[in-house]
Amino acid sequence: MADQNTSPFYITTAISYPNGRPHIGHAYEAISADVIARFQRLRGRRVRFQTGTDEHGLKMARKAEEQGRTARNLADEMSGYFREMCAGLNISHDRFIRTVEDDHHAASQAIWQRMEAAGDLYLDRYEGWYSVRDEAYYDESELSEGEGGAKLSPQGTPVEWTVEESWFFRLSKYQDRLIELLKKPGFLEPASRRNEMIAFAEQGLRDLSVSRTSFDWGVKVPGSDNHVMYVWVDALTNYLTGLGFPSDTDDMRDFWPADLHIIGKDIVRFHTIYWPAFLMSADLPLPKQVFGHGFLLNRGEKESKSLGNVTDPLELAENFGVDALRYFLMREVAYGQDGSYSPEAIVTRANAELANSFGNLAQRTLSMIAKNMDGELESFESIDADADIQGLVSDACKVELPREFEKLAFSVGIEAWLRAVYACNQYVDEQAPWTLKKTDPDRMKAVLQTLFIALRDLAIAIQPVVPEKAANLLDQLGIPENERSFASLEDLEWFERHVKSGFTVGKPTPIFPRLELPEPAEAE
Repeated sequence: MADQNTSPFYITTAISYPNGRPHIGHAYEAISADVIARFQRLRGRRVRFQTGTDEHGLKMARKAEEQGRTARNLADEMSGYFREMCAGLNISHDRFIRTVEDDHHAASQAIWQRMEAAGDLYLDRYEGWYSVRDEAYYDESELSEGEGGAKLSPQGTPVEWTVEESWFFRLSKYQDRLIELLKKPGFLEPASRRNEMIAFAEQGLRDLSVSRTSFDWGVKVPGSDNHVMYVWVDALTNYLTGLGFPSDTDDMRDFWPADLHIIGKDIVRFHTIYWPAFLMSADLPLPKQVFGHGFLLNRGEKESKSLGNVTDPLELAENFGVDALRYFLMREVAYGQDGSYSPEAIVTRANAELANSFGNLAQRTLSMIAKNMDGELESFESIDADADIQGLVSDACKVELPREFEKLAFSVGIEAWLRAVYACNQYVDEQAPWTLKKTDPDRMKAVLQTLFIALRDLAIAIQPVVPEKAANLLDQLGIPENERSFASLEDLEWFERHVKSGFTVGKPTPIFPRLELPEPAEAE
């Protein structure tokens, strides 16, 4: 286990298509990947975490044209909003990549040349249905009929008949290897996504059009300057660009293949059929796992501009606090499934679990230590009730939460943590230190310090989800920054060292004040 936990770990989000401002789905993906990255760092692994924006393609070119500006000018503005979102939500990425950057163009052209050298690219004419919104090609059999007989993609987006000269990639050549890969447990999770992709591949894979000549906003095809790469060849290559490909860099050696691509369920085909096929052709190792998370619905409805229900995630963070939002999203939804959110749901859960339970536990414990013990810690004798609560908290923080987080079952891990919080509150009520103050002061000290120890464990374990608030509590507990990892939970001597250090508990500041819903006028 120790070896695994010190090995390098490379995690990516999908890079966001910035033809609009970030919405809650972008925030959900970034936050969940950040929780994984922070968790693995706290487990002792050397983490590389990449996110960014996917800025080429027909959709961006057309939007810029409508606005009377260059595509690059539009991309610069829109990418900036995604950077702001990452900063505002405390996303700890190592690189925010933009596909307009020079090193990315070089990496995309290098993987193209490798696929060409493998004999997997040929020039032909493409005739077929294309969705600009999805930046995807569809077979006639996949289309449905919309209003007025308009043809729609499986995502419900309009398609248009396209005819142009194109380079093609021999996707059909890799069909058997892809089916074998998809059937390998663990490569594509959750299982429902795996079954969908196996069924898609088993229907037969056709060669894929991988260049366009009808617009020029993209990476130029080497040796065919009138062609730009299909946006997905360019977009997917970003995962290599960030490690220095095609150069033989330390990062490429240490971090490739990627441990985990976190993506939305609507782009699973690109990441588990096209991407592995490109890598097979280029003779590069395949990512270890792709996880397709579900959609986040606004009061049960998918967000869309036409419904007027698109939420700015930074506004939610402003209203309710970054960590309360992060906690809600990871706690509320079983990762991999669709979930729903609303301001009322955020406030209800944050108040019940963070303010009234965890926050209140910290506030009353530290207040009583500051007031009744002058903030001074001392050695104490435990009884069975103390050992029981310490064992329960230790098990939740050292075993249950990490085990579930390793499986990306965040809501299950947080639930185990929360049961320990509830048990601590029950222990306070049963032990009644306010009564012991008069009847048995030494016993009161033992109870309060048992809770102090529990708070330290609970704060360390929940750091990936609520990093700022957990750090604030650990500061109030006087825990040194180099003693906040999961390995620190194995350190049984820490409390005695803490007592000897002379640390005193000051008057606490609340970590999770109760939230209120914004006034209706402000919420509109």
